[in-house]
Amino acid sequence: MIVALPLKPQFSLGPLILLATVFLLFLSGSATTELLAYDRYALESLETWRLLSGNLVHTNGYHLLLNGAGLFFLWALHGEHYRPMLFIKLFLWCGLGTSLGIYYLSPSLIWYVGLSGALHGLFVWGACMDIRNKIYSGVLLLLGIVAKVGWEQWQGSSDEVADLIGASVAIDAHLYGAVSGLALFILMWVMSALYAAIKPKQVA
Repeated sequence: MIVALPLKPQFSLGPLILLATVFLLFLSGSATTELLAYDRYALESLETWRLLSGNLVHTNGYHLLLNGAGLFFLWALHGEHYRPMLFIKLFLWCGLGTSLGIYYLSPSLIWYVGLSGALHGLFVWGACMDIRNKIYSGVLLLLGIVAKVGWEQWQGSSDEVADLIGASVAIDAHLYGAVSGLALFILMWVMSALYAAIKPKQVA
């Protein structure tokens, strides 16, 4: 069976904008990475942009390729749920939730970069959207991401991946990103239900 990819611009523009942004930032060099990375000490000096920008920079080319592959996988799975501005907003909120989770709940994590936390959030949001639209493979995807994040919390990060990207894998970021994606879905679902409840009935 041939799987149809969501190639239409309204499905792919958001991920393409994100991919182009992180690629250009990577080409800008290590000075840009240092300026934009999540850095607890810099945040305490009110460099608050790092709460968002840290999700857009990477340690090395392998790190970028891994996250780029993850982004492609998410688009292939859930691109039909994306609209450009919706996708960008979801990514930014998941990234912010990831960074705030690190700041308040993982004080020992001083420095963090990469898409992975926010991508976990997008994965959870997309799986929940599948379930809402009666695409029941979303249940398996949701159980899979819960198992992955739970395994990481229990067993720790992969040494092989850490060697490849030149940094420890921030497993707490994956947890906070996933929780952020779930919270966003619930919030959007509740707001949609409230809007439907109070929307004036159209007169025939």
